Amino acid sequence: MEKFTLSPETHTGLVTIAVSSLDRSLEYYQQSLGFQVLEQSAQSALLGAGDTALLALVEQEQAQPQPPHTTGLYHFAILVPSREDLAYVVLHLAQSRTPVDGMADHLVSEAFYLSDPDGNGIEIYRDRPRSEWPMKENEVQMANAPIDVDALLAEAQSQNRPWNGLPAGTRLGHMHLRIADIQKAEEFYHDLLGFDIMQSWRGALFVSAGGYHHHIGLNTWESQGAPPPPSNAVGLRFYTLQLPNDTELERIYERLQTTSYLVERSDAHTLALRDPFGNGLLVTSVPITTLAAVQTGLQ
Repeated sequence: MEKFTLSPETHTGLVTIAVSSLDRSLEYYQQSLGFQVLEQSAQSALLGAGDTALLALVEQEQAQPQPPHTTGLYHFAILVPSREDLAYVVLHLAQSRTPVDGMADHLVSEAFYLSDPDGNGIEIYRDRPRSEWPMKENEVQMANAPIDVDALLAEAQSQNRPWNGLPAGTRLGHMHLRIADIQKAEEFYHDLLGFDIMQSWRGALFVSAGGYHHHIGLNTWESQGAPPPPSNAVGLRFYTLQLPNDTELERIYERLQTTSYLVERSDAHTLALRDPFGNGLLVTSVPITTLAAVQTGLQ
């Protein structure tokens, strides 16, 4: 298959996750993390920042926890516009006594890690300017260095800005998935879909479009050779790959038609498929902005 590269304007758009209790999850995402409810039904809700949809929650009947040693969601990553915005999020987490699982300076970004009430992984982060990203032989260099949390909290406290939730301009920065095999992941995400490899490191692969440090992280740390989780487990239902226009969508559709992957086309702007590990993916040229569109993706 010929070399194929995604448009540099490609990015992640929205993630949909299954939860065991919509009410409990809404309380967490609104009060602890500052999401706004954009639309809600009896069993689902669309959340975002400003008027941008970032996350859909779907209540799963007879939900069970995601079993260990399965593929699926590692975390979804919410990107705030600035370090000051990250400082206010962290200050709110401290003041609301929201548990934090970990934190790290990744050289390209500063990140904090959490888990929602169902154990779904979340990252909240800010990017450093691209000019500061360390590169070596065309690979971005990332690490797990400590963050000076006291300095970050002091920055927020000195500004004395009231907490109003996630700021406008917040978006889904990247997805990080549990997978069963690195080579198969590279064949699907790099060779087939056209993501650039940004780093391959210790059982993990990081790929992106347009030179970003990563739009998709893929690891086998807890899932080498693992099967997908059962259909009634909480966790990832699908995430979106946002393309700039229909022309780019047709390029990918034509490419997928030459493979054995099952591709469903609900309309002229959206393709639905699964990666080799059962992770749901919507490839779309039109942003998902309604629960009706989410439901279409779930079908």
